[in-house]
Amino acid sequence: MGSMATLSKSSTDQDVWDAYDDNASYREDGSASKAAIFVTACEILLRRRPERISTSGYAVDFDSLRIESALDRAIGWESTNASSGESVRHASFSRMRD
Repeated sequence: MGSMATLSKSSTDQDVWDAYDDNASYREDGSASKAAIFVTACEILLRRRPERISTSGYAVDFDSLRIESALDRAIGWESTNASSGESVRHASFSRMRD
C-alpha cells in the first residue's frame, strides 16, 4: 500500500505554500517524493487561486503562469528521474583514478 498524501483538501493555504517552498528543491536533492509533493502543491494552488481579485477599485492578479511552468517542469522531472517513488541517486566518479 502507498503512503498517504502530505497535502489534502483540509490543508490550509499556508500549508500548501509551505509545501511548495519546502519541496521546490526536489531537483537539487534528487528526491522523487519531494517532486510529488511539489506537484500536488502546484495543483492545489492553481485550483484555489482566482486569476484576479478586485475590491474597492484595487485589483490583484495571480501569476498562475509561474505556477503552471513550475508544475510542468516538476512533472517532466518526475517522468525522467523518478522510479518507483524512490529518490534518484547519481554515481560520482570524482575519486576514481586513471
